[in-house]
Amino acid sequence: MSNTSLKPYNTFAIEQSCRELKVAHTRQQLIHMALACYQQQSPLLVIGGGSNLVLLQDFLGTVIKIETQGIEVLETVEAYHLTVAAGVNWHELVKHTLDVKMPGLENLALIPGTVGAAPIQNIGAYGKEFCDVCEWVEYLDLDSGQLIKLSAEQCQFDYRDSIFKQELDNKAIIISVGIKLEKRWQPVLDYGPLQAFDTAQVEAEQIFDCVCQVRSSKLPDPKELGNAGSFFKNPIVEAAVYHELARQFSSIVGYALDDGRVKLAAGWLIEHAGLKGTRLGAAGIHKKQALVIVNLGGASGEDIAALAKHVILTVEDKFGVRLEIEPRLVANHGVIASIW
Repeated sequence: MSNTSLKPYNTFAIEQSCRELKVAHTRQQLIHMALACYQQQSPLLVIGGGSNLVLLQDFLGTVIKIETQGIEVLETVEAYHLTVAAGVNWHELVKHTLDVKMPGLENLALIPGTVGAAPIQNIGAYGKEFCDVCEWVEYLDLDSGQLIKLSAEQCQFDYRDSIFKQELDNKAIIISVGIKLEKRWQPVLDYGPLQAFDTAQVEAEQIFDCVCQVRSSKLPDPKELGNAGSFFKNPIVEAAVYHELARQFSSIVGYALDDGRVKLAAGWLIEHAGLKGTRLGAAGIHKKQALVIVNLGGASGEDIAALAKHVILTVEDKFGVRLEIEPRLVANHGVIASIW
């Protein structure tokens, strides 16, 4: 499809277009399409659910939408080993594993997007991250045309980060992922409302239901109000910085990390900077969840980016902490690091 609108393919519902849109239903189609574009030195953007994009301009190249499907399971004495195609919807995978009595992903329920995006961002929620269950990631190396499989350790996972956002950025397309779910299931109940559960009695389905309920109550449905979920990362600061902030702002929310640093709640910072409900053009901060920027109707990518910049500068001015955004910013030739 030529000169195609990308509005239906990004959850912000931003009206931008691309020169050509292709849909890959099989891994072979995906490999062939991606290599053909790359070898022609044509701008290439690969998307899954479109839930992590801010389209700033019309894209002057080819967009490949991944819709590859397939879940294979190898069972051993200690674990279930899953091979999952990149185009599988993440939340549907979480539901499927619980339906077939393979718990372990329940904390990650209702995270938008596809499986192929999970390693890039090292998605996480409620005390669990993708890296906790990742066994390997298979990707297409665009330079060599070869399929390469990295172990979880080789993926260099960090908070909302991985090798795919660093040295392999724009060089790799994720084809499939390996997930390991231990049969000796241990609930993760460290965050928010999950702390109310009894570790000895809670079931994975209860955690799943709780996470879905909380996320649904706070996060708007993209079909009704365009958004990309949590827009800002929770910043990580040194313990001394946290203690000074806690001295000045007694209600500040922070979570101690194993390395001694503290992860601050970005939503708390934004809300207590007086930004909840703020509107700039057709872009706004969601009234129920300050982490979320929403398209109030007809917002452009530039509107959303301008509001994000306002949030970052305001929070930094009040707390001395600089926020980072989670979504990818897409200009006319591809993903860019920043516009400010």
